[in-house]
Amino acid sequence: MKRAIFLRVKKMLSFMAVVCAIAGVAMLTGCNSKDSADLVVYGKIFTAEGNKTVEAFAVKDGKYIYVGDKAGAEAYVEEGKTEVVDYTDKGLVMPGCGNGHAHYSMGYAIQSVGTIMERSDDVDKFFKEIVPAAVKKARDTKATSVFGQGWNMITFPRNINYRQQLDAICSDIPIYFADEEGHKGLANTILLKKAGLIKEDGTAGKTELRGGEILVDAQGIPTGYLSEQAGTYVRSFMDNENLFSVDIAKRNMTSIQQQLLSEGYTMYLDGYSSYFFNDSFYKAAQQMDQAGDMHFVLGTAWELDSWMDVDNVLTKAADAKKYETTHFKPFWLKLFMDGTVESGTGFIEPLYVDGHQGIPNWSEEELTDITRKANGKGITMHVHVMGNKGVTRIVNAYIKGGKKEMRNTLVHVYGVSEPDYKRMADNNIYVTSGMLWHHADQEIRVELERILPEGMKDKGYPMKSFFDHGINFSSHSDFPALSGSPDDPFSIMEIVVTGLYHAENGTPFWTEELLTREQALTALTINVARQMFLENERGSVSVGKYADFLLVTKDVLTCPVTEIHEAKPAATYFEGKKVYSASSKN
Repeated sequence: MKRAIFLRVKKMLSFMAVVCAIAGVAMLTGCNSKDSADLVVYGKIFTAEGNKTVEAFAVKDGKYIYVGDKAGAEAYVEEGKTEVVDYTDKGLVMPGCGNGHAHYSMGYAIQSVGTIMERSDDVDKFFKEIVPAAVKKARDTKATSVFGQGWNMITFPRNINYRQQLDAICSDIPIYFADEEGHKGLANTILLKKAGLIKEDGTAGKTELRGGEILVDAQGIPTGYLSEQAGTYVRSFMDNENLFSVDIAKRNMTSIQQQLLSEGYTMYLDGYSSYFFNDSFYKAAQQMDQAGDMHFVLGTAWELDSWMDVDNVLTKAADAKKYETTHFKPFWLKLFMDGTVESGTGFIEPLYVDGHQGIPNWSEEELTDITRKANGKGITMHVHVMGNKGVTRIVNAYIKGGKKEMRNTLVHVYGVSEPDYKRMADNNIYVTSGMLWHHADQEIRVELERILPEGMKDKGYPMKSFFDHGINFSSHSDFPALSGSPDDPFSIMEIVVTGLYHAENGTPFWTEELLTREQALTALTINVARQMFLENERGSVSVGKYADFLLVTKDVLTCPVTEIHEAKPAATYFEGKKVYSASSKN
């Protein structure tokens, strides 16, 4: 019995010796127990995990499997299998950026549906060149509507009878031209008749609309100048199915992706995805991703205007979730709380210098009810709000009707009353803002001085205060609404840390609210990921997350601050694959 036990132990020891010998040979031949990587990158890497930088990372199957020093990453390199990118001393490596609110779907549509997008400060040029060109394009393409954007609401007087001027150019095709912000519109008579603002006999029809303003002449007839929700109401009477079909949306998706990737964006929330009152953009996005052609993550927001039936729109917004795919997230609802402070339609306290108030589109009770219903359907609120009084109202609604885990968001935000910062932080309310609005040209600054009360004239669009209070603050470009400002993240970054863009304005805007470079990059990366519920899989360089990253041509953390805007993506990677290269313009 003892001998049998002894023999079994001897055999076991012999087997273990063989295993150890094999292991020793493996070590001597350079084989390691770690998986080899598909890709290893060396360089100065901003991780967006705090202010941390590292020397290297390794990627396998589209995800980071190692983040740390160069020596550690070298262990994942297998000759002939692992691609190695050494970006040392060439610039900065960083996560892909996000754009928390913009309108690429609308911007590209306006350029592709027999209409036109062109910025205009000159009224004469607008009527002599831009409108005739748009009408010719419409006739040549047999378009049934003319839709344009780009006129400057500051230089275009309100007291012109715009419909008559438009009629003189074209009276048989409906015309609508939005201003560069998209909050004002000009329409000709045929469209105003379709919308019921003018009756068929030429007399006045509907001249008041909740959430909007319809300008009229001395006889009470609409002049064609429309503000806020009056503009979206009139646009709804255009031939929107032909203006924006699924085929047009699919063609535009390719252009949108090319622009995003070339600028360094790998996450994007479209701020008004039912702009043409249909689901064409949703269908196009779903089809693009199902075909394997989508190389960024897209979020969309269904629009609810104050003249619409709330329950009907909420049903449509919830139904749009059926288009969800791996990279397409249709989970947001867009509302306008008010207009814009700069144009005198923001909901502010105290009142404007001339004693008027802006345009609040919703009562607090209505907003609370909408928030409760939307969050209950798994839809996050994404609300345009500018004035400080509007912020208080929507924050109240989010607190009363919302769920903290839904990350209900304020969009733009010109002003905040001090107590609201803490309430936003305590209730997990998010903010996405156009950090580039600190690039305010002199024309706008003069207008702010003229119309705003003390304390608001030279103080708008806080940023640092959100960080100070622990509020998730993300960046957006609002493209193409601010057509005179840059769209790319590094020009935005320069503005947010200097208050200027390429030193073109002499006086920085509200310097107390400027951000550090690290804060700016945080707002452009991981904070957008959090806004879009993506932080567990994207937005930072971290083991287990998808490898969405940029090779940037400058180290924007250390280069002269006035050179940050010169930085561009040399390459954009999505899920470990290069999807854009500046050298090949892919």
